[in-house]
Amino acid sequence: MNVTTPASGPVERRAATIVMACLGVFVAYLPVTTVAVSLPALQAALNASTAQLSWVQDAFVLPMAAFILTAGVFGDVHGRKKVFQAGLLFSAAGAVTALCAHSVETVWAGQALAGVGAAALLPTTLALISHAVPDHRERGKFIGIWATCLTAALAVGPLLAGVIVQHFSWRWIYLPTVPVALLTVAAATRQLADSRAPHGRRLDWPGQLTATLAVTALVYGVIEGGASSFTDVKVMVALFTAVVAGAGFVLAERRSDSPMLDLTLFRSPALTATTLVATTSFLALIGFFFVLSLYFGMVQQLDTMQAAWRLLMVTGASLLAGGPAGRLMHRISPRVMITGGLLVVTAALFALTGLAAGTSFGSAAWRLALLGLGMGFVMTAMTATAVASVPYHLAGMAAAGNNAFRQVGGALGPAVLGALLTSRALDALPGHLTGAGVTGAAQERIVTTAQTDGLGAVADLDLGARTGPTMGALGDSFLDGMRLCLITAGSLTLLAALVAVVLLRAPRQQRTLRAAGHTTAGKSSAAQGV
Repeated sequence: MNVTTPASGPVERRAATIVMACLGVFVAYLPVTTVAVSLPALQAALNASTAQLSWVQDAFVLPMAAFILTAGVFGDVHGRKKVFQAGLLFSAAGAVTALCAHSVETVWAGQALAGVGAAALLPTTLALISHAVPDHRERGKFIGIWATCLTAALAVGPLLAGVIVQHFSWRWIYLPTVPVALLTVAAATRQLADSRAPHGRRLDWPGQLTATLAVTALVYGVIEGGASSFTDVKVMVALFTAVVAGAGFVLAERRSDSPMLDLTLFRSPALTATTLVATTSFLALIGFFFVLSLYFGMVQQLDTMQAAWRLLMVTGASLLAGGPAGRLMHRISPRVMITGGLLVVTAALFALTGLAAGTSFGSAAWRLALLGLGMGFVMTAMTATAVASVPYHLAGMAAAGNNAFRQVGGALGPAVLGALLTSRALDALPGHLTGAGVTGAAQERIVTTAQTDGLGAVADLDLGARTGPTMGALGDSFLDGMRLCLITAGSLTLLAALVAVVLLRAPRQQRTLRAAGHTTAGKSSAAQGV
């Protein structure tokens, strides 16, 4: 096998590598908020239910979570340049598929292809930077730039979608990904140096298959259980399959000579803490974005551009906080930064329970900015802590594992909070309709439509003089569901803060753990992603 060592080539080649890695992560994350802010427009155009909208986001996040570890191994074995270019091509193919969609199922297919592309891009972009900048002290600066590009994609997405949906069809939100991805592929052909892991690795097919089955079955069971009932046979089978496949993954990794994820890494309390924090916080935050987008569209009746400015309060504040957070990491312990950031996020989520149908932009903006500020500090410190908690030669696998669990949490977010939203809103709807004076056959028709076709389908009913009171009752029911989601999300981030307090160790203890780890044999190497 042709194995390369850390790059020591021209400064120009290193700069080109870093630029392309940043473009790659930008392409990978652009669909996240671009699609999130466009969900109301997509729902109206395709008559999609809340459960179907959950799958729009999860169709992207699921492949990312399921294949990110394997993509890192493919890059280590076959060359990171090839996997990087393949990821860009998958992203472009997914965008073209969704761009041509006339059904929600086709959107799912496009999102899934883009998710596979993101799974390939996330580990390889960071691995390319690690290869190009072997000095770990200097590398931190460039990883910070990489993380800034990731956050920038989240910040630009809503505004880009707002402008497009305001003037064109919602489908065109997928167009910008295509030229950026294809031009980067062409540039990488000439400018990007290939690299592989300095230690031999092999593909772990048993681990890959069991991990994919476990994640897919779990998210499917949660979404379908929320949409119908958790006692349905198909839901119980899916959840049982997830448990069995999860156990199979653990057994496969313990027995493998070249595992995707060495489970002994989790003997580090700091890695365990950051993994739990990543999973629970992303479940809460990605799920909240899903609910918030529907609130802007269904309750406040905002257009996509107006919703985009509100979401920018979150992503923009997170982007602004990332720089100072990176500089403070050398002065403040990870325990303080992560715990403090999570407490700020928790406070913001509970403050958002005060949102109402008529809440102004200014009243919502400070709460959303507070949420983004806390996120910026948590995300910056979380990845660095995960990588620093294990021996250097295992740092890539630790980062990739942390990111995989983060994406699992992100996939579960819309599923869990979407199920809670729908369940609570449907339970509250008859009472709010009665309070609005809508009773009898009209109420039964409205409730049946909401249960069968989703809350958004009520707006398409011809209710005559009852339209105003019905939409008011529907908005109040949605707010009841959203408050339950916010309380749940806030409780999860508070739990994550408690985990950080208990498990994150002092810097001296972490150095002792890493020093001890250097005396043991490692099973893998090379950075695989954050």
